[in-house]
Amino acid sequence: MDLHELIARGEGEALEFKQKTTHPHRISRTLVSLANTRGGQVLVGVDDAGRILGVRDAEEELFVLRDAAAHYIAPPLADLRFHEVEEDGRTVLIVTVPESARKPHRAQVAPNDWRSYVRVRDASVQTSGLTEKLLERQQPESQFEQLPLTKQELAVIDYLKTHPRITLAQFMKLVNFGKRRAYQTLIKLVLHGYIRHHDKEKEPYYTV
Repeated sequence: MDLHELIARGEGEALEFKQKTTHPHRISRTLVSLANTRGGQVLVGVDDAGRILGVRDAEEELFVLRDAAAHYIAPPLADLRFHEVEEDGRTVLIVTVPESARKPHRAQVAPNDWRSYVRVRDASVQTSGLTEKLLERQQPESQFEQLPLTKQELAVIDYLKTHPRITLAQFMKLVNFGKRRAYQTLIKLVLHGYIRHHDKEKEPYYTV
């Protein structure tokens, strides 16, 4: 896939645009989130609108990226791939981040402050404790055993096709379940890789 085809896809779970890598702290979050999810690519030298601006110094950008992967991520990401593309005299770096077999990875966001992230649509979202435990059990491509779903479980998947998230209360109302049964259903879907659990906000929520 060439550069223009990548840009045409737009930012999403597996693709991020970066005008430049300003600091290892910041780019490490993006790299970690991709490695902890299904892998993906970062286009450095492309702004949020998809315009090709190019990088001023490709070697400097590569230094920051390698520094982030080696020293600002634990465990380090050793298998990043870099490809330089020239477009009308402008250089874009395509950084490929494979899905990791050593999850969860954490990014250093401040001195002695390491946090784990996953991709949710086009954002890097800090993980919950439950999500980190699930990541430890997850292997690339294999995911969890996919089970036949009940009507109520399918209702969650269908809801999340048109909504960015669902809360426990919303699911209870959607399928007319009590709190305990609804919670058990959502956790079952989390454990088998259908949805993800997030509890860093006031009210926990679930996404695909």
